[in-house]
Amino acid sequence: MNAQKPGMFAPALIGGAVAGVLSGIPIVGCLCCLWIIGGAMLSAYLLSKDSPLVLTSGDGAIVGAFAGIVAAVVHAILNIPFYALNLAFFRRVMDTMAEYIEELPSGWNTLLERSAGPLSLPWFFLGLIINSALYAVLGALGGIIGMALFGKKTPRPPLGTKNETI
Repeated sequence: MNAQKPGMFAPALIGGAVAGVLSGIPIVGCLCCLWIIGGAMLSAYLLSKDSPLVLTSGDGAIVGAFAGIVAAVVHAILNIPFYALNLAFFRRVMDTMAEYIEELPSGWNTLLERSAGPLSLPWFFLGLIINSALYAVLGALGGIIGMALFGKKTPRPPLGTKNETI
């Protein structure tokens, strides 16, 4: 009997989409790393649920890394409509900091105006590449954790028996 491992595409797509949406929403996105690990754990669960075979932690790392890359793409797409909202929030944070911190360097308030213009294509792709790498690492970690929690375990032979191969 030749059993094959199930496909990793659908679990990675589902887990990555959930993680990307949750990390792309402005207020909920503060827990971004947690959402990526959780989405990868969801991918590992979905993968192990449909598999008749015992999967390894390497399988969980692969499906988790794929889920992290999907999450980075979904997160980048969701950030496009929320760009102005995030920029306004960051300006309020900087203004509040200026009220309470007296020893800020001169010219700090113009830093935001110089760097925060309209969303440009090179910055979008640079952010996507950096997030893809970071989310893939976090996804691999979440996939390993998910496979350890939800994966099928190999049965151990009873104590006192020899494990002989033919």
